[in-house]
Amino acid sequence: MGINAIVGQSGGPTCVINSSLAGVFSACRRHGVQKVFGMRHGVQGLLKDEVIDLTEALDAPGKLSLLRHTPASYLGSCRYKLPESGQMEAVYQAIFDALRRYDIGYFFYIGGNDSMDTILKLSDYAAKIGSDIRFVGVPKTIDNDLTHTDHTPGYGSAAKYIGTTIKELVRDSTIYDLKSVTVVEIMGRNAGWLTAAAALAKAEDCEGVDMICLPEVPFNVDHFVEKVERMQREKPSIVIAVSEGVKLEDGRYVCELADDVHAVDAFGHKALTGTARFLANTVARRLDTKTRCIELSTLQRCAGHLTSRTDITEAYQVGGAAAKAAFEGHTGEMVALDRISNAPYQCGTSLHPISEVANLEKKVPLEWVNADHTAMTEEFLAYALPLVQAELTPIYVEGLPHHIYLPEA
Repeated sequence: MGINAIVGQSGGPTCVINSSLAGVFSACRRHGVQKVFGMRHGVQGLLKDEVIDLTEALDAPGKLSLLRHTPASYLGSCRYKLPESGQMEAVYQAIFDALRRYDIGYFFYIGGNDSMDTILKLSDYAAKIGSDIRFVGVPKTIDNDLTHTDHTPGYGSAAKYIGTTIKELVRDSTIYDLKSVTVVEIMGRNAGWLTAAAALAKAEDCEGVDMICLPEVPFNVDHFVEKVERMQREKPSIVIAVSEGVKLEDGRYVCELADDVHAVDAFGHKALTGTARFLANTVARRLDTKTRCIELSTLQRCAGHLTSRTDITEAYQVGGAAAKAAFEGHTGEMVALDRISNAPYQCGTSLHPISEVANLEKKVPLEWVNADHTAMTEEFLAYALPLVQAELTPIYVEGLPHHIYLPEA
C-alpha cells in the first residue's frame, strides 16, 4: 500500500473549505504520513500532473492558521466530470498511474455532490482493479444539499453572511418615504437552504424580509406580483429574498424568461443568473413603484470576514475525521455531521457509503415553510441559528484581511 496522501478541492468554494484542507493535512501528519500532496485544480489537475508537496508548502509556523483564515480554495478547483469507467478506461488508468507515481495510499476530495460522484467512481474503479488506495469524501457546499449529513461545512458562514446582509439591506430600504421593492437574488439551484437563511435577519431590531421564494415551491409570476401589491398597501418598502433557482410549474427556471444566455458546465448544470433582475423589472412595469435587484452572487461564499466560528471548527473536524477513517481502513465513504442537540448545540461525525450521497440532493422540508410560502418556521430557525454562532476575526495586515495563496505556476 502507498505511504503518502493526496487531497484535492472541487466545485464551488466556501469560506471554510481551507479549514477542511488543514484538518486533512494535520491529521495525516499526526498519523506519520511522510508526504501530503495537493492536486492543483482537483482531479483535472492530477491528470495534468499539477501536484504540489503540501508538506513543504504548509509545514512552517503560522501557515496552517493563515490557511484556515483564507476563503476560497487554496489548491484551486474544477468542475470535471469523470466518465463512466467502462467508457473511457484511459482516463482512469492515467489517474491511477499518477497515484502510483506519487506512492499514494490515501485520497481525499473536498467538495459537494459532483465531488462525491468523483469519489464514488474512483473507489469503484479501485475495487475493480484491486487497488488498495483508500478514497474518502470530505463534505463541502454552501448549498447545504448533501444527503445523510445534518448540514455541510460552508453553509453556516454563507447563512451568516446572508442574514447579516439582509438586515443591513432592510435598514437601508426604509430611509426614504416612498414605495420601493428590493429583490435579493441568493444562490441555490434546486435547494433553498441559502435563501431560507434570509429569515435569520428577523429579530427584535429588524422586521426581516417580507417574502422568501424557494426552489422547492413552484413559482407563479402573476401571483408574485399580486403578493407584492398587497404587501405595499400595508408598508411601502418591501424586501424579498429569492433563490436563483426558483422554477415555474412547468419546470423552467424563472431566469429563463429573460433573454440572457445561460452557459452549461461539465455536469450539465445551467448557469443561473438574472432572476432578481427579471422579477424587479416585471414589478416595475406592472406596479407604480421603484425597484432594485441585488445579486449576492459569489460574495456569499467568499466573505471570510463573516466566517462562523462554529462552521470553521466543524470544517476542520470533518477533514480530520476523513483522514482518521482512511487510516482505519475505510474507503468509498463520506464523513457526515450528526447533530446531537440544539441547546447546547453539539455535533459529531459519522461515515456513510458514498453511493448513498453522490448525485442526490437534500431539499428544504416543506413543513419548514409557512402556509402562504413567504416565510420560514421556527423549526428552520432552530436548525440554522446554531450554525451561525460566534465569529472568527481575520488576520489583519495594514487594515485588510491577510490570506495565503498559491501563485499560478
